[in-house]
Amino acid sequence: MRLTILGGGGFRVPLVYHALLGDHGPGRITEVTLYDTDSTRLSSIAAVLGQQAAAVEGGWATTAPGSSATTSGSTAPGSSASTPGFIAPGVSASELPPLPPPVVTATTDLDEAIRGADFIFSAIRVGGLEGRTVDERVALDLGVLGQETVGAGGIAYGLRTIPVATAIAQRIAAIAPEAWVINFTNPAGMVTEAMIPYLGDRVIGICDSPSGLGRRAALALGVDPATAFYDYAGLNHLGWLRGLRSGGVDRLPELLTSTEELTSFEEGRLFGVDWLRSLGSIPNEYLHYYYFARETLAAVQAVRQTRGTFLLEQQSAFYAETAQHPDQALELWQKTRAERESTYMVESREVADAGERDERDMAAGGYEQVALSLMRAIAHNERASLILNVRNRGILHHLDDDAVVEIPCTVDANGALPIAVSQLTDHQAGLVTAVKAVERSTIEAATTASRSAALRAFAWHPLIDSVTAAGQLLDAYTTHLPDLTYLRP
Repeated sequence: MRLTILGGGGFRVPLVYHALLGDHGPGRITEVTLYDTDSTRLSSIAAVLGQQAAAVEGGWATTAPGSSATTSGSTAPGSSASTPGFIAPGVSASELPPLPPPVVTATTDLDEAIRGADFIFSAIRVGGLEGRTVDERVALDLGVLGQETVGAGGIAYGLRTIPVATAIAQRIAAIAPEAWVINFTNPAGMVTEAMIPYLGDRVIGICDSPSGLGRRAALALGVDPATAFYDYAGLNHLGWLRGLRSGGVDRLPELLTSTEELTSFEEGRLFGVDWLRSLGSIPNEYLHYYYFARETLAAVQAVRQTRGTFLLEQQSAFYAETAQHPDQALELWQKTRAERESTYMVESREVADAGERDERDMAAGGYEQVALSLMRAIAHNERASLILNVRNRGILHHLDDDAVVEIPCTVDANGALPIAVSQLTDHQAGLVTAVKAVERSTIEAATTASRSAALRAFAWHPLIDSVTAAGQLLDAYTTHLPDLTYLRP
């Protein structure tokens, strides 16, 4: 099977390839095509992937782009490779050599990348990290939180991403209509909903936050995460764990009553025992921006650089150094990733005095494992239960059927079917419906070039408390972001 990764020069692509290297089941992904508009970034990531393949114990030797040896692990943009091999009659699987790594090719041609793909993984970042720094700084300068997917920053990100994402969706529908599209492009729920008119239910949004929360909560209870059912619902980066069933029993009340267990994982420390018991549920980590908005804004304003600026400087250094030392690509990537993960949501953790992230907080399976499980379930009709971004289809009564929500789904060869969960409380429904209205106004603005719809999106967001501020945000973003020229007066 062939997987295409849009945004193939992105820093987190090696996580996906690492997951593929660990998949030894029949019908696994054997070809990976990386697509990106930046050939330099593509070459750097291809070098990392080649060294990942070489590092697999007993794996076939691979080399970085630019070396003289033939590689079956990764190739530079425009080149190709093949993976020979067969199973001789009478040979058992235990006697076979290790499976060769998926062949990697890279291209800057979109049509070439998606033609013939079985799965297309979308993880693009329109405007790059430079755009993210503008998203953050414009908002902060106007006294508003500027996180990349929440509030003003998320709206700006959506406004410049949706036109590109819908154009890609149209190309996929035209030349790869049988492909399944897994969307990780942020804001994931909003972008998935914008792509559905062109791809229908063949586009599914993923995020690792809900599964990470569920896994941490289960481990705190001593429950095997693979055997638990998570009653989770909301929107992307705006959901709550309302139940955790194991052996037919909801164990969440037990978790909420145990201070020791509740404070043993990140969300428990982030939100605090008293607030979680008051809610009767455990929120997605991104709800910290809503529940502690004033404190988080002050903490972000107090630091020297925003998260986007930090990542821009860090990743620019990584790509520059990798270009100079491609033989050290994997080592450089691992070092950079460790620093990136340890500083994730650092301001929120400082506000909550939650301390450093520990290994269990960071080892949550990751979006790459969600993507791999989703692909295997569809390709091989291996029934799986995953929390995904899909059409509501009447599950949550406060939203219409076509609203994209983040809820548990059963996945098989027919795709993802949402599972019945408990209904949202009045508080949860109020926040979810308000933010869904913001998402839909953003989609309207991005697909019709409506400045008034963009203004509504900013003005309606719960973290933006003034129509005047909304107008100032819109003016500033359209001034500083070239991708938003379509919204200028």
